[in-house]
Amino acid sequence: MNMEKKLRTIATLRARSFSASLDQVELQNGQIKERIRIDHPEAVAIIPLLSESEIIMVRQFRYAIGKDTLEIPAGKVDAGEKPADAVHRELLEETGYKADHIEHLCSYQPAIGYSNEIIHIYVARGMHKISRLLDEAEISSCEIMDLGALRKLLADGEILDGKTMLALGFL
Repeated sequence: MNMEKKLRTIATLRARSFSASLDQVELQNGQIKERIRIDHPEAVAIIPLLSESEIIMVRQFRYAIGKDTLEIPAGKVDAGEKPADAVHRELLEETGYKADHIEHLCSYQPAIGYSNEIIHIYVARGMHKISRLLDEAEISSCEIMDLGALRKLLADGEILDGKTMLALGFL
């Protein structure tokens, strides 16, 4: 049962990889409201395990919050690309590593109130460093972190990135 009926799109902003629309909708009780919808491509995120207690993390500047964050590697799925292929590409681009084994852990939608984005989280094992070149436009640094230290950063509120919090909660 659809509880909201789109009446019209008031405005749309299109960017390279997503669009945002302001729509007018009618609720089932007849009220007219506005809704924002962000159409976003799928994304992948990877927990790259060097061992059962060491994880490769990335630091990158996030414009919206104005600071560097510590996160698991992640990125958008390109048009026509499958998430299972994107995870290999993003792992190499962001860390310089390739994995012998990659397993799908879960998929989730981080912002269902206004976006259709879905993030697929994978675990990577059997890591091999094959490149020193990183995507310097996005990644400030790669850091090998101890799982215990990461759990402390989570508990202390130092890591607030949702995909990273969710992924580390599985370990």
